[in-house]
Amino acid sequence: MDPLFVAYLSLTAALVVTPGATTAVVVRNTLASGWRGGLAAALGAAAGNAAHATAAGLGLAVVIARNPALLLAVQLAGGLYLAWLGFSSARRLIRGEALPISGEILDAHATIEPHHAAREGVTVNLLNPAIATFYLAVVPSFLPAGAPRGYYVQLAAAHVGMAFVCHSLWAFGLDRLRHLLVRPSARRALEGLTAAALLLLAARVLASSNW
Repeated sequence: MDPLFVAYLSLTAALVVTPGATTAVVVRNTLASGWRGGLAAALGAAAGNAAHATAAGLGLAVVIARNPALLLAVQLAGGLYLAWLGFSSARRLIRGEALPISGEILDAHATIEPHHAAREGVTVNLLNPAIATFYLAVVPSFLPAGAPRGYYVQLAAAHVGMAFVCHSLWAFGLDRLRHLLVRPSARRALEGLTAAALLLLAARVLASSNW
């Protein structure tokens, strides 16, 4: 196998296994709807990654990156969206809605429509500047001289696929531990950690934007 491609896969694997905004959204939806909700969020996130890859391949991402106003708008929208998700989880916790997982979720019947979870996954990745940067700066650095167009597609597909597998494992793994979340204290603790993670990520994104 091409050593450059192996290096790319190693870097990509390290990036996708590091918990971030998408992981928090997958966890949030798994808590709400079991593995179906988490998997729907993971599918939405994969669609968002694919959209970034397509935009970069067509040169649209470069236009945004070179336009300070557009880039700032994406950064602000992403940070505010993460903050909204974080405050929603915190509000649920304060209102006492972070209750033990219900019998419906234990039986893997979703309490939230999958398309809502998928929409959150798509949105959080579309508005994630880190993913746009990955396709603008990281992926091109692993393109060998004279590489065919299909090579870029191969690199992009590897990232999309690896990220989807990782997020799916989060959903299924957390769902397998659902019996531990029957206790109210465990449910509240995980809900609180998810809210804190989302708010911290939102603050980081907003702080990194030059506004």
